[in-house]
Amino acid sequence: MQLHELVDAVTGDEPPMTRTADDIVAAGRRAQRRRRAGFASAGVAGLVVVAVAGAFTLPTLGAGQRTTAAPPPAGVAAAGPAEARWADAPPFTFTFKGYDAGPLHVQDPIVASVGYQIASVYSDGHISNDKPVTADETEARGDEIEQKKRATGGKPSLWAYLTVYRPGVFDPAGIRNGRKVTVAGHKAVQATLPVGLDPSKPVDEGNKLLAWEYAPDAWAAVTSISGSVTSPSFQDLGGLVGGLKPSRPKPATVPFTVGYVPAGYRPLQSGTHAMPGLSGIAAARAGDFGGATYTRPAAPTSGLSAPYDATENGIKDGFHIFVTPGSSSNQSPEPGVTKCYPGSDRPVPGGDAAGGGFCNIWNADGSVVLQVSGMGLGNKLPVAELKKIAQGIRVADVRNESTWTPAAQALRP
Repeated sequence: MQLHELVDAVTGDEPPMTRTADDIVAAGRRAQRRRRAGFASAGVAGLVVVAVAGAFTLPTLGAGQRTTAAPPPAGVAAAGPAEARWADAPPFTFTFKGYDAGPLHVQDPIVASVGYQIASVYSDGHISNDKPVTADETEARGDEIEQKKRATGGKPSLWAYLTVYRPGVFDPAGIRNGRKVTVAGHKAVQATLPVGLDPSKPVDEGNKLLAWEYAPDAWAAVTSISGSVTSPSFQDLGGLVGGLKPSRPKPATVPFTVGYVPAGYRPLQSGTHAMPGLSGIAAARAGDFGGATYTRPAAPTSGLSAPYDATENGIKDGFHIFVTPGSSSNQSPEPGVTKCYPGSDRPVPGGDAAGGGFCNIWNADGSVVLQVSGMGLGNKLPVAELKKIAQGIRVADVRNESTWTPAAQALRP
């Protein structure tokens, strides 16, 4: 799926009934849309996501909570404001928590990688469709409901993300048509983005990006794809700058450990209570348990101006691991069974190389499915290798986070 197709999906009025992670993963602008046999496309959400360089914390779903410092003892003068310092945290670590900024509400981050962490941002004045709807709801909310919503002036959709980049990873010069500004005392760059984030299309005034330097050589960026031209405004997005503060670093965790990874493949990004990458943000409230993306060769850790799966050259060859509820699939559960499906036999012109495919393993009662997928990532592994990866994975208790493992450890055999 091309990035502009993902944007079209997440900003639609309603997500599809069910989803598979691979159908919504933004695997690069050259990746071809592919449908896996027996699977429906993923449900995604209109939301705000922000990217920030260098910081990471253990995520929980829902809006972050503010804390208020206790007043100083009687007779003791209050100390002046101290600049919060960002820890030198390793990759796959969360170092900030959710916060509010006017009408915008940054959530705790749920995606981590070798270069950044990502959090959803919601808005009081917009609809965020980041969870699937049931078949009954889909039928009930047909054209008649949509017409009614438009007639009553329903809220516009919004999809966006906050990415916090590690120091040295983000290059503001890579923002097309960026304009240098200063926001809350921070160096910043703002730009209006093209339709569907497709560089071949004209700009859409509802699509905005604001990036700022939150610490020396460390940048954060918020991307906002809105159904409204006027909101969020750049002024609204600028309110996020002052609210971004470091928290105590905590590792991003995943509900599985790998036992076998083919030579040359390296972990790129993970999702905690989410699929990895932008697909995890697009379906942030879908109830997924976790996932990871691997790439070959190792991805660059400098020169980025967008997340890995939102760039032309982000992922050349890779595969995903997804741990999701069995109800996420349109296929009937096959408890205890490993079942694989082949990809293409030959390269697709202008798209994926030969390879791809995916393998599913259901747990004993069919409530959880593990999937290893090479589709949509230019994957060159044969299905036999995907099956070997899947059979080497050990899934923890998905509902007991004390059994989960830090991603930096879990993703290496």
